[in-house]
Amino acid sequence: SVQVFGWGVNTASAVSCLGEDVLSVLRLERCVGIVTSLTNGLSEREANDALNAHICKGTPQHEEICLGLFTLVLTEPAQAQKCYRDLALVSRDGMNIVLNKINHILMEKYLKLQDTCRTQLVWLLRELVKSGVLGADGVCGDVTAKNIWLAENVLEILTEQREWVLKSSLLIAMAVYTYLRLIVDHHGTSQLQVLRQKEVDFCISLLRERFMDCFMIGRDLVRLLQNVARIPEFEQLWKDIIHNPQVLSAQFTGVLQLLQSRTSRKFLACRLTPDMETKLLFMTSRVRFGQQKRYQDWFQRQYLSTPDSQSLRCDLIRYICGVVHPSNEVLSSDILPRWAIIGWLLTTCTSNVAASNAKLALFYDWLFFNPEKDSIMNIEPAILVMHHSMKPHPAITATLLDFMCRIIPNFYPPLEAHVRQGVFNSLTHIVEKRVLAHLAPLFDNPKLDKELRAMLREKFPEFCSSPSPPIEVKIEEPVSMEMDNHMSEKDDGCYDNAEAAFSDDEDDLNSKGKKREFRFHPIKETIVEEPVDITPFLDQLDESLKDKVLQLQKGSDTEAQCEVMQEIVDQVLEEDFDSEQLSVLASCLQELFKAHFRGEVLPEEITEESLEESVGKPLYLIFRNLCQMQEDNSGFSLLLDLLSELYQKQPKIGYHLLYYLKASKAAAGKMNLYESFAQATQLGDLHTCLMMDMKACQEDDVRLLCYLTPSIYTEEPFPTVTLSCHEHPANPVFSATQLQELVCHVMMGNLVMFRKDSVLNILIQSLDWETFEQYCTWQLFLAHSIPLETIIPILQHLKYKGELSGLIPFIPGLEQRTQTSPRAPRTLRSSSSKLAQLTLEQILEHLDNLRLNLTNTKQNCTYQLGREP
Repeated sequence: SVQVFGWGVNTASAVSCLGEDVLSVLRLERCVGIVTSLTNGLSEREANDALNAHICKGTPQHEEICLGLFTLVLTEPAQAQKCYRDLALVSRDGMNIVLNKINHILMEKYLKLQDTCRTQLVWLLRELVKSGVLGADGVCGDVTAKNIWLAENVLEILTEQREWVLKSSLLIAMAVYTYLRLIVDHHGTSQLQVLRQKEVDFCISLLRERFMDCFMIGRDLVRLLQNVARIPEFEQLWKDIIHNPQVLSAQFTGVLQLLQSRTSRKFLACRLTPDMETKLLFMTSRVRFGQQKRYQDWFQRQYLSTPDSQSLRCDLIRYICGVVHPSNEVLSSDILPRWAIIGWLLTTCTSNVAASNAKLALFYDWLFFNPEKDSIMNIEPAILVMHHSMKPHPAITATLLDFMCRIIPNFYPPLEAHVRQGVFNSLTHIVEKRVLAHLAPLFDNPKLDKELRAMLREKFPEFCSSPSPPIEVKIEEPVSMEMDNHMSEKDDGCYDNAEAAFSDDEDDLNSKGKKREFRFHPIKETIVEEPVDITPFLDQLDESLKDKVLQLQKGSDTEAQCEVMQEIVDQVLEEDFDSEQLSVLASCLQELFKAHFRGEVLPEEITEESLEESVGKPLYLIFRNLCQMQEDNSGFSLLLDLLSELYQKQPKIGYHLLYYLKASKAAAGKMNLYESFAQATQLGDLHTCLMMDMKACQEDDVRLLCYLTPSIYTEEPFPTVTLSCHEHPANPVFSATQLQELVCHVMMGNLVMFRKDSVLNILIQSLDWETFEQYCTWQLFLAHSIPLETIIPILQHLKYKGELSGLIPFIPGLEQRTQTSPRAPRTLRSSSSKLAQLTLEQILEHLDNLRLNLTNTKQNCTYQLGREP
C-alpha cells in the first residue's frame, strides 16, 4: 500500500481516523498501480512509449501517470532517478500537476510524512530546480524551515543553484527574509554554528549583490537586520547602510527609505507554518470571545512551550497585525478580537529579550506610519490591547505605554523626529477613525503611576486633555474599523480565562440589578447605510482594475454591476494578471457587496424563477465562471484563490457557494466544486470547511440550512463526510415545520442523515445539546430504518439521577406512537416492539450501576473517617 503520508491504507484504524484523506491515498495507490501495470517487464524505451500512449487518451490519464510517477519518486528511492526521468519526458503541463501536489503536501501533510518521503521530497525539489522547471521557485519560497535538516537542505539547494535563484526577485527576498530570521535561532552546538555561518554567508551575498530585490521586504528587513547586528558580517553591512548606502545600490538613499516602505503580508506570513496560520485564522474568524481558552492552551502546548519558541512571539504578532485584517462585520461581532490574542501572547513571554521584541513587533508600524500608505488595521491592535488591559491587566498597559514613549528617542536617535511624527500620526489616525473616541482616559488614567502619566503628558500633550462636554454628541454612528468602547464594561480576564469579557449568559446583571443588553444586535442594523470607503484598497490596484472596481462601486443596478463584475473576472483570468492583487481585490469586493451577506438568501416563495433571480448577484458571477471551467484550467485555480481570499475576509461566502451550487441551473451536477473550494481555503479540507459553513449558516439563516441539508447528505462529495463523521454538520435547530419537512424526506427515502455505524456517536454527542436540539435529533433518528438495538450502548453514558427518569417514560410512549403510526417504517415498528422487552433490563442495569456507585461512595466516606469499611 502507498506509504507517502506514513499511513497503511489497508488498516482499518487508518481508514477510521483519516476520513476523506483515505480517498487521496487510495487515488495515489491506484495511480501507482496504473504506472506499474503499464511498464512491468518492458524495456525503458518500451515503457516510455506505453506511458505516452496512455497519456494521449486524455487529461485524466495524464494526471494519473504524473501522480503515479510522483508517488514512486517519494516512496521508492531506488527507482527515483528513473521515475523522475520518465516524469520529465511524459509531463505535458510543465510539471504543474506535480508542483501543485508538492505544495499541497508541504501545506497540509508535511508533518505526517515518513522520513524517507521527506528526504525524497527534498531530492525531488533539487531535481526540479536543476531542470529549471517553471514554478519551482514558488515551492522554495513557501517552505518555512522548521527543523535543522530542512533548513540545511533547502539552503544547499539555493546555494548550488544560485543562477536559478537570481532569476526570481521574489525568491531572493523570501529566502533572505526566512534565513535572516532563522540565524537568530541557530546558535549553540558546533553543528548549528556551521549551519549558521552558511546562512550568514548566503544572506550577506544576496544583500550585497541584489539589495534592491531584498528592498521589497520593506521595513521589517531593518527589524531582522537589527537582530543579527552583532555578527561581524552584518555589522559591516550596517555601516554601509547608514554611512554609504550607494555602495549597495545607486537607487538606495538610506535606512529612512527602507523604514518608510510597508512590508508585504506575504513575508509576514512565510514565517508561520501552514498549521499555525490555519489555527490563528480559525481563532480570529470562528471562535467566540470568552471561549478561546482551550484553543490558546492547545496552541501554547503545540508551538510555544519550548525555550526556542520565545522568538516566535514576534513573528505571530507581526502576522496578526499585518495579515489578519477582519471585515467590519467580524469586528463588530462577538468573534475573538486580535488584541485579545496579542495580549495573551504578551503574557506568555518569559524572557526579557522576547518581551522587548514582541513589543517592538506590536508597535513597529507605528514608528513611520503614513496614513496615505499604511493601514489603520496594522496599528489598531496595539491601542486596543492597551485600552482593554487597563482594568484587568494594568501592568500590561503601563509597560506598553512606557515602551511607546521610550522607543521614540531610542529606536534610532538620528531619526527621532521621524519616529515621533510616525507615532503622532498613528494616534491622530486612531482618533479620527474612532478606534477610540478619546485618548485622555488612557493616557491620564489614575491606575498609571505618576511618572508615566507625566511622561505621557510631556510627549503627547495634544491627547491628554479631556474633551469638552459639547463635543460628545452622537455615539450612534456605526463602528467602522474599530472595536470602540463597547467592550469597556466587561474587560476582566479578557485574554484567556473562562470568565471572558463577553458573556452569553442572558441573566447577567449589571451593578444596578438590570439585565445587561447584548451589545452586538443593534450594530448590524445601523451598519447597513454606512458609505463604503475602499480608497485604501484602490491605491494598491493597477489602473485598469482600479477603474473597473470604481465602476462597480458606482453601478446603479444589479445588471450593470454584473456586467462590470464579469469584466473584472475576465481580467483576473488574463495571463499577465498579477495574483498578488487578489487579496486587495477581495477586500474591495467584500466591502462593496456587504449587502449580499445580510438578510435571507432563500426567496420567500421557492420557484425556479425565484431561485434563478436570487443567484443573479454580481458576486455570484465568480461561482458561475468556476462552474463553466475545467479544473485543469490555470484560471480555475486563480478564481479559487480569489474565493479563498474572500472567505478569509467574509466567511459567509462558503455557504453562499453551497446555495449557488444547489439553486442555480448553471451549477447542475457541479457540487464537487465545493470540495475544490474547501481545499483552496486556509482550512484546507472538506470536512472542516463544511462544518464551519454549516455552523455559520445555522447562526444566520436556519431556513437556508434546512434547504441545504438534503444536498449535503445525498450529493457527492458530501456523504463521505456527513455520514461518517462523529459530529453533524448542523446541530438540529429547526422549527417544527422544518423538522417535519426533513422527517418526511427521510421517511420517503429521499434523504439519509444517519448511518448505522456512526449514529451512536452522534446520539452520544447530542446528550450535551439543548433539550429541543436533542428532541429534533431523536425525531430524525426515529424516522430512519435503523434498529434501536444499535444504540443500546448509549445507556452507559446517561446520568443516573436525571436522564434515567426521563428515559423510562420515553420508551413506552415511543413504542405506542410508532406501532400505531401507519407511516412508520416496518423495521422501526418491529424494533420498537423489541425495545419494550428490554426496558426492564435497562432499568436493572442502571440500578446496578447506581448501587455500585453508592457502595464506592460509602467506602470512600468510611476511609476518610478513619474507620474500617
